Amino acid sequence: MNLRPGSLLSRGDLERRLREIGENYYHDKHPFHRLLHTGQLDKGQVQAWALNRYCYQAAIPVKDARLMARIPDHTLRREWRQRIADHDGGEDGGGGIERWLKLTDGLGLERDYVMSREGALPATKFAVGGYVHFVSEMPLLDAVASSLTEIFSPVIIAERMSGMLAGYDFITEETMAYFKPRLTQARRDVDFALQYVLDNANTLERQHGVLAALRFKCDVLWSQLDALYFSYVDPRIVPPDCFVANGR
Repeated sequence: MNLRPGSLLSRGDLERRLREIGENYYHDKHPFHRLLHTGQLDKGQVQAWALNRYCYQAAIPVKDARLMARIPDHTLRREWRQRIADHDGGEDGGGGIERWLKLTDGLGLERDYVMSREGALPATKFAVGGYVHFVSEMPLLDAVASSLTEIFSPVIIAERMSGMLAGYDFITEETMAYFKPRLTQARRDVDFALQYVLDNANTLERQHGVLAALRFKCDVLWSQLDALYFSYVDPRIVPPDCFVANGR
């Protein structure tokens, strides 16, 4: 990832380097994800994934609101505002968070328990909190660049939808309703954010920053799956007061 002194990348080379980060570090390569997508987990393990992932889903509009509050340009703020609406929904409800709760409902988890985050793993909470802090405190360009994991998400979403529907008899089209809108929303968001990053990463320092930011975001996602694997697959050591598969 390191650039040689003075080796400012062209727009095309910078985009290529960003995409290479996804090819090497995106969490679709994690063993927990492979088990999830190929129907090799039991219901309790899938419940644990959905419950912990809720912490991340619920934090997305929070981090976007913090990022938007730092944007001086109203046109950019207006563009970013759509992301919050996508997850929080509008006056008539809906939105990504509500759709995720329908997933946890369908898996038999109590909604109040999910929303409380009481059963989430400590590592999940730390990872999500670290991401919100990063977006709040790092340079705005780096904060925007950290969202570029969405470049890689349409492929993993399509794989997740088909794999989980085929692999689990307790998964239905209705419970997977979160994912279909994200196929188009993620592509729209990437088009804007990638253009912004390529337009503004015009110094060596800024290029270092955006590459490191995207790598950091990949680490955030990967670390959440590390915690799930350790607690619910092998060696199955669940921290005190956290969700216990097949009975909490």
